[in-house]
Formats: sequence, C-alpha cells, structure tokens
Amino acid sequence: MDIDVGFWLTLALLVTVLIWLADRFLKLRQRKGMIGTTVETSNSLISVLLIVLVIRSFIVEPFTIPSGSMLPTLQVHDFILVNKFSYGLRLPVTNTKIIPVGEPERGDVMVFKFPEDTSQNFIKRVVGLPGDRVAVRDNVVYINGEPVDRALVEQGRNARMWRREYIEHLGETEHLIWQEGVLSPFNGEPRIPQGGTQGEWEVPEGSYFVMGDNRDNSNDSRFWGVVPERLIVGEAFLIWMHWDPIFSLPSFSRNGAIDKVETSD
Repeated sequence: MDIDVGFWLTLALLVTVLIWLADRFLKLRQRKGMIGTTVETSNSLISVLLIVLVIRSFIVEPFTIPSGSMLPTLQVHDFILVNKFSYGLRLPVTNTKIIPVGEPERGDVMVFKFPEDTSQNFIKRVVGLPGDRVAVRDNVVYINGEPVDRALVEQGRNARMWRREYIEHLGETEHLIWQEGVLSPFNGEPRIPQGGTQGEWEVPEGSYFVMGDNRDNSNDSRFWGVVPERLIVGEAFLIWMHWDPIFSLPSFSRNGAIDKVETSD
C-alpha cells in the first residue's frame, strides 16, 4: 500500500498550527524543559511544512515506478515528476478539484488513484476520452472504429517468446510500446495474447480509458474499467533519476521528458 504523504503532511501541519495557537494563549515556549523546547521546534516547522504541502499538492509531486507495465517508456525504479495542476488544482487528502485548468488528452501519461483500491497510485497512458469507443483486436487498438497509427521499429524472439516494439501515435503524442507473447510449439508462429487483453469498451462521460505501454503485461482499463475524473492525480512529465535498490548508485542517464522516443538502430 502506498503511503499517503499528502494526508500525513496535512496532519502534521494541523498539529503544528494547533500547538502554535496554544502557545499564543498559554505562552508554552516560556516554560522550562521539554515542553518549551518541543513547542519552539514545532513552531519552526510550520513554514517548512506549509511550503512542502503547497508544492506537493498544487505544483509538482515525485513518484517512483514500481512495475514494468509502462515499459519501454518507464523502467522499474525510475523517479518521475508529476504536474499537479495540468488537470486542475485539487485539495490535498480529498482530491477535490477547486480550480479547473485542463483535461487529460489522448496520449498523456497520467497518475491516478486505482479505482479498486484508492490507497494505491497507478500510472498509465490515456487512450480513450469521455464518449470514445475503444477496441483491441489482434493487438491493434481502435478508437471510434479507426486503428491507432503505429510503425514497427524492432522485433526479436528466442526459443519461447517474441517481442515487437512499435512507435505509436496517440493524439499529438509519439511514444514507444511493447507487445510480446509466446511462440506456438507447433509452427513457431507468434500467438496473440488473449485473457482479457482483447475486446471493446465504451468510455462514459467524466471517465478515461487507460493502458500501459507494455501492452501484454499491464493491469489496466481492459481488466478493471475506466478511471473516474475524481481519482486523477496529475500528468507525469519528467524522469529525473533512476535508482535500483541495494548497493547501487543513482543514475541520471535517463533524465528528460518521458515521451522522448529512443529506438535501437
């Protein structure tokens, strides 16, 4: 379960403000010993907590990529920044939109609360907008009956598996996707993964259909449905560090805009 940093920051700020108010009336800082020291420390933290809360709630928030569902765009243990005001200013904790600024666009990489467990943050790509009809047939995405434009840039296989890498165009966004699966033991031809990855869906008003760039290894709208607007967190826009756990140093070789397309020659 993800730690709700916004909740704990808000709670910490509330506690420090209450202590400050008590100090104003009761002169707690003038008392000797632990009470005076604690109150003085608490009062000094108010401005720091307020600044951090404002930045994380309304401007930008860091996240870490926990899975490979957005490969090859985002790798496991990438550290990214999320624009919190791209889709409107929202209150911390309740996530209530207070000032509309913009709406998700097709192709955006969006962070949102997982509809089946809002304690978790998910990151996927926006494929379907409100009112769209999204279909996946033979691993090709169709939006309102039209196939999404894509171009094969690389493919490979081993004794059991195949993988293809495409440049896909969604709206104004150009990005890479992976598709992979097993080879038929009878003729060695690629098998198109099924198990819920193919189908057709209607996107209701006020909701968005999202998919991972690692199309055959992503828990997304094909399995659990659409993302309601009220669960949106923000738009991911920048990779600022990559850091594998345990005895490794941070790497900055992947720094830059999330959707910069880099292909193998």
